[in-house]
Amino acid sequence: MFIVKNRKIFYTLSLVLVIASIVAVSVWGLVLGIDFKGGSIMEFTYANGRPDISEVKANLDRVNTDQSIQGYLLRSYGTDGYSLKTPAMSSSTSLAVQSVLSIGDKKAELKKLNSIGPVVGAEAAKKSIISIILVLLAIILFISFAFRKVSEPVSSWKYGLFAIVALLHDVFIPVGAFAVLGHFLGYEVDTLFVTAMLVVLGFSVHDTIVVYDRVRENLKLNRLNKVSKHFVEIVGDSIKQTIVRSINTSLAVLLSVVALYFFGPESTKNFSLVLIIGIFFGTYSSIFIASNLLVTADKISTKKSKLK
Repeated sequence: MFIVKNRKIFYTLSLVLVIASIVAVSVWGLVLGIDFKGGSIMEFTYANGRPDISEVKANLDRVNTDQSIQGYLLRSYGTDGYSLKTPAMSSSTSLAVQSVLSIGDKKAELKKLNSIGPVVGAEAAKKSIISIILVLLAIILFISFAFRKVSEPVSSWKYGLFAIVALLHDVFIPVGAFAVLGHFLGYEVDTLFVTAMLVVLGFSVHDTIVVYDRVRENLKLNRLNKVSKHFVEIVGDSIKQTIVRSINTSLAVLLSVVALYFFGPESTKNFSLVLIIGIFFGTYSSIFIASNLLVTADKISTKKSKLK
């Protein structure tokens, strides 16, 4: 009952985080990767130990005298190489860039070269937005159908609505976090980010449905056994019965993802970080937000009925 009784505290915390995320995105925006804005990415290694990053940047700046790779991003790639992201390059510029990556006896070996045009990037961004919207619509329809026989004291469609509210909470916070990380540390949003967000949505709605299903079962049992309990008690009992399972499941996944973040390849770090943030807040929203919204809806409807 602690969670239900203190629901206003959890609402306030979530509201602060969501507003902060919206402000961060509005002020700084997101640093889009080449998947969305087009460009080139090169990953290269050095057999005899990589040179200092300042030396590589100095060579790249010489190639960049005509602004041909303006706004390039150079980051560590593993322990013996670098990853270079640039706007779309011409073939001549690409060859010039590759030629300056070797410094002295430290010869650069190209491991990966990907190029994406701006048109393809814009199409990927559009499809990513559509996919998230379709997933949210499918979720609300599924939950409304699954809980169609639950009409009292909270209507079935509200279960779907509150699940979406919790999911939007789970979308805004990781996006806001990446707006901050992008502004200060250059973290980019790419198609792997969208993939991770879809995984988070699925994980979060699963946890929410587990709690909602227990609420439905407890309502049914109380009717069969002719037990008179307030809805707030039923929701509190349902949370108590499922919270350990939800936390243990999330913790097991988080441990794996944290290991992937620290010990996995550089290319999956952003993906892992989104999952860490999203799964943590997804579990939080399922327990502390989605379930409590049912209680709030019941309280509002009770007050309205008393005023009539």
